[in-house]
Amino acid sequence: MTSPDNNILSSLRHIVGSERVLTDADSLLEYGRDWTRAITPDPVAVVLPSTIAEVQDIVRLAARERTAIVPSGGRTGLSAGAVARSGELVLALDRLNRIEDFNPVDRTVRCGAGVVTAQLQQFAEEQGLFYPVDFASSGSSQIGGNISTNAGGIKVIRHGMTRDWVAGLKLVTGTGELLDLNRGLVKNNAGYDLRQLVIGAEGTLGIVVEATMSLSRPPHNLAVMVLGVPDMASIMSVLGVFQDGIELSAFEFFSELALEKVVEHQGLQRPFATPAAYYALLEFEAPDEPAMEKAMGLFEHCVEQGWVLDGVVSQSVAQARNLWRLREDISETLSRWTPYKNDISTLVSRVPAFLADIEAVVNASYPEFEIVWYGHIGDGNLHLNVLKPDAMVMDEFQRRCGEVSKQVFEIVQRYGGSVSAEHGVGLLKKDYLHYSRSPLEVEIMRQIKRVFDPQGIMNPGKIFD
Repeated sequence: MTSPDNNILSSLRHIVGSERVLTDADSLLEYGRDWTRAITPDPVAVVLPSTIAEVQDIVRLAARERTAIVPSGGRTGLSAGAVARSGELVLALDRLNRIEDFNPVDRTVRCGAGVVTAQLQQFAEEQGLFYPVDFASSGSSQIGGNISTNAGGIKVIRHGMTRDWVAGLKLVTGTGELLDLNRGLVKNNAGYDLRQLVIGAEGTLGIVVEATMSLSRPPHNLAVMVLGVPDMASIMSVLGVFQDGIELSAFEFFSELALEKVVEHQGLQRPFATPAAYYALLEFEAPDEPAMEKAMGLFEHCVEQGWVLDGVVSQSVAQARNLWRLREDISETLSRWTPYKNDISTLVSRVPAFLADIEAVVNASYPEFEIVWYGHIGDGNLHLNVLKPDAMVMDEFQRRCGEVSKQVFEIVQRYGGSVSAEHGVGLLKKDYLHYSRSPLEVEIMRQIKRVFDPQGIMNPGKIFD
């Protein structure tokens, strides 16, 4: 562990109070990592400010002392973007957790960066409104982290990514200055939209400390349908039919092996007895009987075409929740195997051929490994999970998976896709960034970072070196 500089620690304690500067081993481990476990954290200290002014003072101190900062939110990331591995100072935003200035006319609300996603969702519901960005980690992820990774999740097909709901944000730059970007405006073409540069920057341009988030009308009587399908081409046919007939709020998929793992380890029931290679989960509004009849008519058409082997539709809120668990509980279920994850995407129309090419490479390279597929297929995003055998040491597992990842990313590049659809680049994907971004794009990113962070202290080593 890196020995903390006593002068820096003393200055930090003066800014936030002694009890908010943590140096014990348990805190360094807890705050120094995210959901990835491939890299051992090694932060110098953890500091928990409670105001934007304190964040600014901490950053100014770090800039003077040339001390690197790793911003920390809910620590639910999957690319090691929030891992402090080289003696950095972890700046945890948990205490910036106030929700205020709700505006019912503009349908906006101001949130501290430490507000938990589910907390915002609950607040919106209490106002008769809806915050639609949702994912399995919504109970612990924070708004600042969501913005910094441009989180997506299960509703993207209808509601878009986090960036579509950020009406404004405040950023503390690498020099400690505070930028108030867009200020909640719907229309603002007065020069560059710096807000959009910050969204998805993974804390490399500065620290998101506050955001004005947009809200929407709540959905009416959401229904969930799970369908068993024989192959990926059939899933895409089902997607086309349902998108032409009704407005979907989600269209997810998972493989038979994913279903087996969830059913076994979460104590859930299979949706129906008929096994299938893949399963599609659809969510849509069914406010009245004609709407449900239309959806059932589309289902029957897909069965007649041979695209669907069997299916079930929710009859209650509780059943809808349980059907969603078949998809949402996959990531938690797989965590016991410490999976090697690839979060990749291409155009929706290219998904069947894209998946077939990747499966051919993966199955040939990992004949003894279990491979689990799931993802947000309605927006072209697939999650490839390679499960670590219990007897294999982590270093060997990571090495073997890394070798095959190059072949996977060559396919991604050929299909014009992304090596990181929604998890960010962090530490784990930066060696593969060139498969999705040109050398000129990366150089422009570096130049932008130098403007926001001239000392290079903001989450260094993430995205690129």
